[in-house]
Amino acid sequence: MLRRTDFYIDGKWVPPVKPWEFEVINPADEQPYAIISLGSEADVDIAVEAARRAFPAWAATPHEERVARVERLLEIYKRRAQEMAKAISEEMGAPIRLAIEEQAAAGSYHIRNFIYALKSFQFEYPLNDRFQDERIIREPIGVCGLITPWNWPMNQVALKVVPAVGVGCTVVLKPSEIAPISSIIFAEMMDEAGFPAGVFNMVNGDGPTVGEAMSRHPGIDMMSFTGSTRAGVAVTKAAADTVKRVALELGGKSPNLVFADTDVEDAVVRGLNHCFENTGQSCNAPTRMLVERPVYDQAVEVAARHAAKVRVGNPAEDGDHIGPLVSQTQFDKVQRLIEIAIKEGARLVAGGPGRPEGFNRGYYVRPTVFADVTNDMTIAREEVFGPVLAMIPFETEEEAIAIANDTPYGLSSYIQTGDPERARRVARQLRSGMVNLNGKSNAPGSPFGGYKQSGIGREGGVFGLEEFLEIKAVSGWPA
Repeated sequence: MLRRTDFYIDGKWVPPVKPWEFEVINPADEQPYAIISLGSEADVDIAVEAARRAFPAWAATPHEERVARVERLLEIYKRRAQEMAKAISEEMGAPIRLAIEEQAAAGSYHIRNFIYALKSFQFEYPLNDRFQDERIIREPIGVCGLITPWNWPMNQVALKVVPAVGVGCTVVLKPSEIAPISSIIFAEMMDEAGFPAGVFNMVNGDGPTVGEAMSRHPGIDMMSFTGSTRAGVAVTKAAADTVKRVALELGGKSPNLVFADTDVEDAVVRGLNHCFENTGQSCNAPTRMLVERPVYDQAVEVAARHAAKVRVGNPAEDGDHIGPLVSQTQFDKVQRLIEIAIKEGARLVAGGPGRPEGFNRGYYVRPTVFADVTNDMTIAREEVFGPVLAMIPFETEEEAIAIANDTPYGLSSYIQTGDPERARRVARQLRSGMVNLNGKSNAPGSPFGGYKQSGIGREGGVFGLEEFLEIKAVSGWPA
């Protein structure tokens, strides 16, 4: 069994202050395949002290040198991409093809985009043409505590670590204890890239212990957290006593508005594939499909037919199938929400409770579609985080917008329409941080984040750099 019980602190692999071993479970067979250590408040103290020592020199390092380190990181990441993909597949159940082409690839994608953003970023400039002697200076905020989730491990690690160190911050990373091996590999990459001791530190642990200690720590200047809204609230409350900046990327219940003037079959299949990708374990998954009444029955038929074709399989095998959920906790949650939907009167048209045929172990679930859902049902309100789609009919554009916005979340929205004016009109009225029109993905460097209880702040590109910077205004700047 793989043993990775040390933490990466101050440029070295060190044992925890107090031994606390933890088994990492492979969700495909429910068996432990690795052992890590969970850290304590004492480990956090040591990591923060190292980050604070390293900060002055790293913040003063010429920008070109910092960018060169990130470029070296990209070279190493690309070289070890297959190893990274295998680790992600084993720790959280992503099918190996998805792990290679999407999960591991997300890390290099973001590193590359941050290099582009860093090279053109202006850290100093005049306030405006009228006041050339008023200097605006953007400076690194300091030591940053970073907490990342298990569902897209390298996507989130890259979105936090790279911009933070790129602008001159030092960091303490706590990856999810459920999927920690990919971050251990990432720490090895940071070491090989030659980042100075203390610039990057990693402590494994759980949220109530290590996450809480980081959030409360007076030596941490900023917390950046990705995970559930419940946990994000806990981070924010713990951080309040030290009035540190908190950036949050949280949950979602994203609506997908399908109008009658679109290619219905194409729109429904595309929406279903996106909903089921990563076994539905994505915060921006389009889990509420709102369909205009004249094409609603057709859309339900297409969704049921397509969902029945979605294959579930072993993540170690190549293919376009979906894998298991990440844990017993997630499996139980998804089963509970499917049962509640049935009890509340949603019409089951594909899938349902239990494991797919042929599986008696592993956290596998049946790709599931509910029709005739109303927006007050639990299945339309709560984030499922599994391959479960809720289909809701609507009569008018105004009703579609009202249903779409009737949620505590506001991460993503999706619109399928053949009318360009409607696309523009509806996009402006949806209360979400991102809107995708007719299947178009966001561009590299586009800001990722949401409204309402989906979070605070934005990640990616220039917007991601700004998250980790303070703004200083200096008057009377010499010519």
